[in-house]
Amino acid sequence: MAGRIRDEDVKAVRDAVPIDAVVSEYLQLKNAGGGNLKGLCPFHDEKSPSFQVSPSKGLFYCFGCQEGGDTLDFVMKLDHLSFSEAVERLAGVAGVTLRYDEGGYAPGRQQGERIRLVEAHKIAAQFYVEQLGSAEAEIGRKFLAERGFDQAAAEHFGVGYAPAGWDHLIRFLRGKGFTDKELLTSGLASEGRRGAIDRFRGRLIWPIRDITGEVIGFGARKLREDDQGPKYLNTPETPLYKKSHVLYGIDLAKKDIAKTNQAVVVEGYTDVMACHLAGVTTAIATCGTAFAGDHIKILRRLLMDNANAEVVFTFDGDAAGQKAALRAFEDDQKFAAETSIAITPGGMDPCELRLAEGDAAVARLVENRTPLFAFALRSVVSGYNLDTAEGRASALEAGAPIVAGIKNSAIQHEYAVQLAGMLGILDSQFVVRRVGQLARWQRDRRSSGGAPGPRNTAPAGRPQGLAAPAAPSGPRLDLRSPAHRVERELLKLALQFPDLVSPAFDAYGEDEFTAPPYVAVRRAITEAGGAEFADGDYLTRVRDIAPDDTVRSMITELAVEPVMHKAPDIYAGDVLVRVRLLAVDRRIAEVRAGMMRLGAHGDPEQLTAVQNELWALQQYGQRLREQGAKAL
Repeated sequence: MAGRIRDEDVKAVRDAVPIDAVVSEYLQLKNAGGGNLKGLCPFHDEKSPSFQVSPSKGLFYCFGCQEGGDTLDFVMKLDHLSFSEAVERLAGVAGVTLRYDEGGYAPGRQQGERIRLVEAHKIAAQFYVEQLGSAEAEIGRKFLAERGFDQAAAEHFGVGYAPAGWDHLIRFLRGKGFTDKELLTSGLASEGRRGAIDRFRGRLIWPIRDITGEVIGFGARKLREDDQGPKYLNTPETPLYKKSHVLYGIDLAKKDIAKTNQAVVVEGYTDVMACHLAGVTTAIATCGTAFAGDHIKILRRLLMDNANAEVVFTFDGDAAGQKAALRAFEDDQKFAAETSIAITPGGMDPCELRLAEGDAAVARLVENRTPLFAFALRSVVSGYNLDTAEGRASALEAGAPIVAGIKNSAIQHEYAVQLAGMLGILDSQFVVRRVGQLARWQRDRRSSGGAPGPRNTAPAGRPQGLAAPAAPSGPRLDLRSPAHRVERELLKLALQFPDLVSPAFDAYGEDEFTAPPYVAVRRAITEAGGAEFADGDYLTRVRDIAPDDTVRSMITELAVEPVMHKAPDIYAGDVLVRVRLLAVDRRIAEVRAGMMRLGAHGDPEQLTAVQNELWALQQYGQRLREQGAKAL
């Protein structure tokens, strides 16, 4: 087993990989002001961005679900990696050679499981690409050529070929140091009667990559009539590959999806290829499963739930395609983006359309899209006999909920009027009122019992599903209340701009902070060496020294949340004074209460001491009010 990765190498990895570069591989980031970036949180569902990244601090924090940390934490949490796996993965990106305390440089077999599986897929993908040039793969090259894909297209998408033998890939990967157990776990091999055999044999191969571009699985198309397997065979569910979390082509399309605010959803690998080669570079596809909730989450993070964004579904014009389009409409409300549908003519898919009519036809297909709710409305209404009063009434009851679900109220009204026309109902206002009634009912249901319950914000150290400790009685501590706000601001300054509050801040005692979480943060800063001696590793030290995940999360939150003033250098002195003044006022109140308890007949010596302390506190408070930071 590999030893512990050296601290200096972990630091080198943290320093070498900017957090915004890593996070932007997974979601679109926009300027949040104050040097921060914002986006839709990848750890929970939300419709407006509460997830922020601070490139200068190397930290991220979600103000909605309280997930936060540094670059390594982000990769660990999102990709479910161990600490060492996250370091190894980012070290590979940055070109940093890692050293281990036991045994020097780590050989490949000592790496974490996920890193090993990713490496096996990477090598397998290269193997398949090389095999596409073999004599045996002529049938695969012919398949591609017949669909309009030349060698350059195959290379761009990494298309390869799996030889027809039982163990060509396995023998190749064994030679690279991989065990049969690893190959079975990865899904590259299957268990045969006499041991491991290649999962993909005699097939055309497409590498399936995650949003960061790492190969995590494969899709394989059969080429020969004597192949008794399914037409398409994908990687099974593995530690890397979860088909409900994967969109084919997302690695190639993500930048253009974010830039154009449009995603085009097609049905297969060759459709994605055809669209991209035709200039529709935002095309993606699911991998052997229906487009569903987890796929929506991936797109939402790229589209930022921008009201001007659009998701276009392309389906064949046959009955199955129309049924799939209606299923997609059921998920429409999970997007803030508008959803549209492009029905291919003559039952052709985009690949066939490009082959028959050229690149321009594929581009026109997307340009001539129809709003998905309009398509759904026409499809539903067409199922009723509109020549009878009963048929029209039934069609109204089926169509009105679709119109009521339209987000834009102006468009909703227009389609209500159109629905009346489609049904031949002369009193269009009757239909408008019915739609409005249903829309209000839908809103009320979402805001009451039909709405999701409160989000689980359990600290990372406690598994979800376990009961939280009993909450203390009394009102919940509001750390953003006016009573605690100035303490919060001072801690934010001490973490983000330590030079502006030093050396005064380090002289502030824990008793000058009234909220227990802030006391814990103050203690962590002290134990990390104080604000005066902050250097490039200051925030890392403060976070590492935190006693638990709750305090660490609070430190991250305060380090990322912008201070409440555009000029921190001017603001810092004022905040220092206000915190100290509040502490002085609290102490004055305590001393006065003590004097009252002593009374007129108390010990004269003790009474004099208390009076002297009160006078000194009052004088100090007066100087703070008159002189500001100079009196500190």
